[in-house]
Amino acid sequence: MSSTQNETRNATRNATRNATGKVLIIGGGIGGLAAALALARQGIRVELLEQAEQIGEIGAGIQLAANAFAALDALGVGEAARGRTVFTDFLSLRDAVDTSVIAQVDVGQAYRERFGNPYGVIHRVDIHLSILEAVQDHPLITMRTSTRVQQLLQDEHGVTVIDQHGEHHRGDAVIGCDGVKSAIRQALIGDEARVTGHVVYRAVVDVANMPQDLQVNAPVVWAGPHCHLVHYPLRGGQQYNLVVTFHSREQETWGVREGSKEEVLSYFDGIHPLPHQMLDRPTSWKRWATADRDPVERWSFGRATLLGDAAHPMTQYVAQGACQALEDAVTLGAAVKAADGDYAAAFKRYEQARIPRTARVLYAARDMGRVYHAKGVDRLVRNSLWTGRTQAQFYDALQWLHGWRADQCLSATPWL
Repeated sequence: MSSTQNETRNATRNATRNATGKVLIIGGGIGGLAAALALARQGIRVELLEQAEQIGEIGAGIQLAANAFAALDALGVGEAARGRTVFTDFLSLRDAVDTSVIAQVDVGQAYRERFGNPYGVIHRVDIHLSILEAVQDHPLITMRTSTRVQQLLQDEHGVTVIDQHGEHHRGDAVIGCDGVKSAIRQALIGDEARVTGHVVYRAVVDVANMPQDLQVNAPVVWAGPHCHLVHYPLRGGQQYNLVVTFHSREQETWGVREGSKEEVLSYFDGIHPLPHQMLDRPTSWKRWATADRDPVERWSFGRATLLGDAAHPMTQYVAQGACQALEDAVTLGAAVKAADGDYAAAFKRYEQARIPRTARVLYAARDMGRVYHAKGVDRLVRNSLWTGRTQAQFYDALQWLHGWRADQCLSATPWL
């Protein structure tokens, strides 16, 4: 057993002996599990309610920047996550029309030295499992599935949520980690998600079915007019994650469904044959109509707060959705610890640290979507501005985003 595992088990035993109160967490995705673990490690009992029949993940690969590993380490699951991660050599942005290299960022040793952690890619199921294993092992966390929260009530002593069966669940506080269509957000804020009109197709293929000239140990983004394509290895290089995004011609509503090869091929006529060949490889695609929300000035109300996509859903263009949820969880745990049982004060401090940062990340994602999808003269300007930048310039530009540290998580200023 490693020293990290021993430290984690000792901390768990100490927290169990001194357990106080109970917090309800709504949603068992990456953010919900991370929040449960962050609170349990502070000695707080957690009841996690998940609407699905089983706690699990769908999707394909995700990217984990240095800030995500800093958060995973703070949660005690960094070692488990690293064991399932493919550590990449560089990030590459290429022109999907003429295949020229627009930008390339070294994420090897120099990146680790600058940011203190690696850059990697991982299957969403595997990062979820890395956190779930720790949650299942923690005696202060209980999980209930097939429980869809429909109503939230608050009083001066605590909160009550009511599920689809009319059953009441009582706690000292509640954290809404229930995604873009969050029931807790609807109860607290009542706003609507902004459907972007951008559609994402995702698939995973075996390495044997991946074009050999696209097999590189890196996330490669092919930027095209009103579209882009991404590929990178997963699971020890035995699989490849394929992601393509386009501006839909249809009136979209947020959600996930099976994709159509005919539809995806219809949006990439102007793309060079080199990246275009990846479109024929998957036997099936999952189709996401994407959405985000405009930032809000507050997402905590009394003993209730939000986390992850429930708080700040964002588009995928800076690969930070899961990373920001992990940061949220660590910051939430630190705020609760500092507030000594005053959940309203803890949640206020948590959102003061997180709202400015997540708003900047959200806006950066929107901006990067425009950069990726530039056409005509805008494409030429993009290429000329990005080509020739030094590694130091790229690292400086990423410092605010990838340089996040858990020991300074309650201060918003360094991360703006």
